[in-house]
Amino acid sequence: MVWVVSLVQFQNDVHAQAYPGSSNVSSLSRRVKLKEGKLGIALGFLIPPVLVPNIQDRDKLAYHISIMFFIIGGVATLLCILVIIVFKEKPKHPPSRAQSLSYALASPDASYLSSIVQLFKNLNFVLLVITYGLNAGAFYALSTLLNRMVILHYPGEEVNAGRIGLTIVIAGMLGAMISGIWLDRSKTYKETTLVVYIMTVVGMVVYTFTLNLRHLWVVFITAGTMGFFMTGYLPLGFEFAVELTYPESEGISSGLLNMSAQVFGIIFTIFQGQIIDNYGTMPGNIFLCAFLTLGAALTAFIRPDLRRQKANKETSGNKLQEEESSTTSKAPTSVSEEHL
Repeated sequence: MVWVVSLVQFQNDVHAQAYPGSSNVSSLSRRVKLKEGKLGIALGFLIPPVLVPNIQDRDKLAYHISIMFFIIGGVATLLCILVIIVFKEKPKHPPSRAQSLSYALASPDASYLSSIVQLFKNLNFVLLVITYGLNAGAFYALSTLLNRMVILHYPGEEVNAGRIGLTIVIAGMLGAMISGIWLDRSKTYKETTLVVYIMTVVGMVVYTFTLNLRHLWVVFITAGTMGFFMTGYLPLGFEFAVELTYPESEGISSGLLNMSAQVFGIIFTIFQGQIIDNYGTMPGNIFLCAFLTLGAALTAFIRPDLRRQKANKETSGNKLQEEESSTTSKAPTSVSEEHL
């Protein structure tokens, strides 16, 4: 079942990234898309503890769980109908010069598989796929096991466990917005990604060693700080991938990033859950800290080959030259007309 859900998530992310745009517009659209997804995760933290109370009667528990599943199924069905009716395959006109050039360079004989093979020949993108998967996978594992970790140290605080998850996601949405605005203005893709990744490691370490202090308000603060950087990294990864893989399809590169996140998320959730059951929450969180540190180290080796930025500059320069040449060619005509 987990693999089926991961496959559906992968397909949804491919379709969600299928609408390319200019570097600023597409950056904004990706941030909006990620914020909507994280908002759904935030509601997932907040609503289930309310719909499914912590009771011992299994029949009543099954009844509450079935009600929650019926609500989820109804919402998912409505969204599916809206996607079928509203979504289009692609925009009518290329929204940017770089995307227009990408359409021109695209081979009509290129297949989905050949595009994936071409992407995996790009070492910088392969490193980004791994580092993105480590970060997002750690987030998925932490989100899945958060309730268990909080209850172990704070018994009876199921509702607050959901609120801590909500805090992580809301802080992450704020971090995603700030990092995205900074990226649009500075264009420092590798530097920004590396700094945010390092701060994610720091936030995770602080959260790990403050979870068992018996002060719930401390957990809210440290978890929110960690979420600010951990979730704020996600749109940076998408933006960096688009730059590294241009003119390949943004949908394929984004889908591969999400597939990596799902795979690492499943692996981390299983292993961290086993570590928590056998050794406690601190070793389980240290397990995630180790892999996040590895991801930060690998990010330092990614070369910032910003292909989309280069394409935008080249097309802008060519357009400027064409305008200058057309102006020059018209000048003698206007002089001769005045002379006549």
